[in-house]
Amino acid sequence: MLGDKIREIRLAKKISQVELAKILDVTKQSVSNWENENIQPSIEMLSKIADAFNVSTDFLLSRDDRRYLDVTGVSEKTIQNLQSIIDEIRN
Repeated sequence: MLGDKIREIRLAKKISQVELAKILDVTKQSVSNWENENIQPSIEMLSKIADAFNVSTDFLLSRDDRRYLDVTGVSEKTIQNLQSIIDEIRN
């Protein structure tokens, strides 16, 4: 469920509901309502949530389980090293 996914990512990033609300320019009650499945965020807000968490909307909607790392500003060599580490962990 979307609410569970929002809560899971928020907690993994050690962000409170209040902090997430500030990031998204909404109330804490909105975040709470999403997490408790009382209401669903709008499509526009879903996109903002995905951006805030650096995940895809498909990931939030449990349509795709891939995760992404923001490597903006990281050298190509470092990216290759990170990919090697990830490949080793997978094996």
